[in-house]
Amino acid sequence: MMRYETIVIGSGIAGCSVSYFLDKLGDEVLVLDRSSIAGSAGSGSAGAFVSPKIGKGSPLQELTNRAYIFAKDFYSQNFPKYFHQTGVIRIPKDEADDKKFIDYEKFNSRYRRVSKDELSKLNISSDFDSFLFEEAGVCDAPELCRAILSNIPHRQHRVERLEYIDGYWHIDNIYVAKNIILATGYENELIDMRYMGVRGTWGSRGDYFSDLRLDVSMHKSISISANIDGIVKIGATHNKSKNPCMVCDGEPLAQLEDMASKMVDSSDFRLKQTFCGMRAGSKDYFPLVGGVIDVPKMFREYPKITTGQRVKEPISKLDNLYILNGLGGRGFVFAPLMGEILAEHIISKRDIPKEVNPDRLFLKWCRKSRDLER
Repeated sequence: MMRYETIVIGSGIAGCSVSYFLDKLGDEVLVLDRSSIAGSAGSGSAGAFVSPKIGKGSPLQELTNRAYIFAKDFYSQNFPKYFHQTGVIRIPKDEADDKKFIDYEKFNSRYRRVSKDELSKLNISSDFDSFLFEEAGVCDAPELCRAILSNIPHRQHRVERLEYIDGYWHIDNIYVAKNIILATGYENELIDMRYMGVRGTWGSRGDYFSDLRLDVSMHKSISISANIDGIVKIGATHNKSKNPCMVCDGEPLAQLEDMASKMVDSSDFRLKQTFCGMRAGSKDYFPLVGGVIDVPKMFREYPKITTGQRVKEPISKLDNLYILNGLGGRGFVFAPLMGEILAEHIISKRDIPKEVNPDRLFLKWCRKSRDLER
């Protein structure tokens, strides 16, 4: 059996990021994924924009923008070939949204306003002035994931079973590790983690050949990238249907193409490739980073937990089992910072911030979840 200090299951941008920081801290890491290509599922179909969140200074906005600055610097310093600092323009959707933008100004920084006349000169159609974040950009999603893992062992293996025996995790009688990190995104059948409430939203992206001069990326309900080497990317993370391919009726990009045509001249766009995949998000939109609660043990120790029984700290956890998930449509923004946080927690016992620790969701789930009606 092959032994490692840490095995990361999932090679999307979350799994890649935590593996990178563990490796930098001297940990012996192996990444397993059902695909032989890193970033081939939800991460591979992402638009992979790296830009701030605008708003009125909410805790989620503050965390997102801290992660944005970290991610921007991480990609530009370590993987500049796969991160294009095109700038990203945030365009109001309608008049009501335009009025909100005025309120947003005092809560946002590192941007400048661009008039609709200036947007026109950039080959962008808009009825409203917009925000330009000049340091923001877009990643080449699967290529970036592969680059991050270039010096880290990565094997194709669909994990069927996890067992904890004598202080080590055993995977399918093939691999053994002290630590396991689940970065599996929307799908998880290995450990019961229903209390975390991971949910999926379907995303689609199309890459188009084009000669259109488009030097800046933009977002207005959907994302449109700058023209990079003759390719423009159009994408969005919208569809919450359980059967998204039935909803799109075999044309996942039709609505996106129609919306894009109202923003830029897409008359010469020729589809190169279509990407589709599920993004994994949490109930409160904050990432899920940290240990996994031993739910059966907690119910044995606190049989009245569903009726509000108080729980003593610390909450019982499964030994050396961790999760990095719930990054939603901002995976390429959150992943580097969350990966560093989890790596330092595992190696140096650094505390996980409460706002991203999955423990925050447990007690509410115990008291309100339909999973426990019986």
